[in-house]
Amino acid sequence: MTDAPDAPRLAQTFDEVEDALLSRWPETKLEPSLDRILAFTELLGEPQHSFRSIHLTGTNGKTSTSRIIETLLRALDLRTGRFTSPHLERMSERISIDGEPLDDEAFVRAFNDVAPYTHLVDAEQDHPLSFFETIVGMAYAAFADAPVDVAVVEVGMGGSWDATNVIDADVAVVLPIAVDHAKYLGDDAVTIAAEKAGIIKPGSVVVLAEQTPEVAAVLLERAAEVGATITREGMEFGVVARTPAVGGQVISLQGLRATYDDLFLPLYGAHQAQNAAVALAAVEAFAGTGVLDDEVVRAAFAEVTSPGRLEIIRRSPTILLDAAHNPHGAEAAAAALEDSFSFSPLVGVMGVMEDKDHEGLLAAFEPYLEHLVCTQNSTPRSMSAAALGRAAAEVFGEDRVSVVPDLADAIDRAATLAEAGEAITVSIGAGAVLVTGSVVTVGEARSLLKGRR
Repeated sequence: MTDAPDAPRLAQTFDEVEDALLSRWPETKLEPSLDRILAFTELLGEPQHSFRSIHLTGTNGKTSTSRIIETLLRALDLRTGRFTSPHLERMSERISIDGEPLDDEAFVRAFNDVAPYTHLVDAEQDHPLSFFETIVGMAYAAFADAPVDVAVVEVGMGGSWDATNVIDADVAVVLPIAVDHAKYLGDDAVTIAAEKAGIIKPGSVVVLAEQTPEVAAVLLERAAEVGATITREGMEFGVVARTPAVGGQVISLQGLRATYDDLFLPLYGAHQAQNAAVALAAVEAFAGTGVLDDEVVRAAFAEVTSPGRLEIIRRSPTILLDAAHNPHGAEAAAAALEDSFSFSPLVGVMGVMEDKDHEGLLAAFEPYLEHLVCTQNSTPRSMSAAALGRAAAEVFGEDRVSVVPDLADAIDRAATLAEAGEAITVSIGAGAVLVTGSVVTVGEARSLLKGRR
């Protein structure tokens, strides 16, 4: 049995909570078992069974889709909880109630409500509760205490063994599956799909985004095994039309029971239109029979936000943030840039995690970036700027790559290049900067740039 952390004391401040959580196993360390989280939630009184839920998995798009789902549910006068991971800037972003992250006082209270039970679990299990398991318990307890009508829950990694999977969700949402977290989930999409299929529970409704045939077969087999109802993008629901527009796009969606035309969505790219279609179908499935009011849907979509997802954080020059951290996400972001903007030149700032497919990321963005500034974020998992620079030179050529380890300096360097390039090229567009490569990199850049505004 592994040595357990010292018995917790009640925290007084946000920083104390953050330190206590970070002292536990990191969320990147996975021991595939639900034993600890089941023991934890049992001690907490099974809070996850006190509300209905919508559970999301998939390789990319979970956060944007969950935010759209949450906004629609709130428009239906339902009280919502939302659990997301990872966070962009502050740990408390992971737990939201009624569309707002817990403030510092509520986050401390959520920790103190569960802290006395963490040591009991640690003492009885082969491994202590991880950071992720602890914050999942905090979220479920906070949702029960609120109380919420429905929780929108993103998996952290995978599905079957993810700590969030102690819920029995009314609706399971499976977004497109590609290869990511290969070290933990497998190095091919079919193997990963088998793990993610674990969130599909008996009697639930499964909302499937478009998948490759091989992946779809795995998910359909799981649904048949447990008697879940299937709805599929491209068959029961989907995007009918989309047109890029100032500040986002105008979309028409085929829902499960009606068509919703000319909806303004303030997010960019075909992938976000797809996320919107999936979100609409999930809410229709959750709501049951009947058609959602067209004006309610229209008003809700117009309010959607998704920080760090092709988010314009500054102008003169324009700086965009996108948390793409694998080739599938990078390809979607690059296509959206081509579709919705006319920046020239576009200069990239990239900082990636050591365990990610940095070569795939570089290849996806290379056709769209005039120059790339390689940098790194503040975490130990970050790939060094020098190592990323060497790999980037192989893809972009040495003359299109700079290496600037400090993130703030890297952004300044990219902004200077964008402004200088704009003056030289005399194009119909404007120079811009794209910061990408990791949720952590984008979160740190967001904090830096918000502080300067």
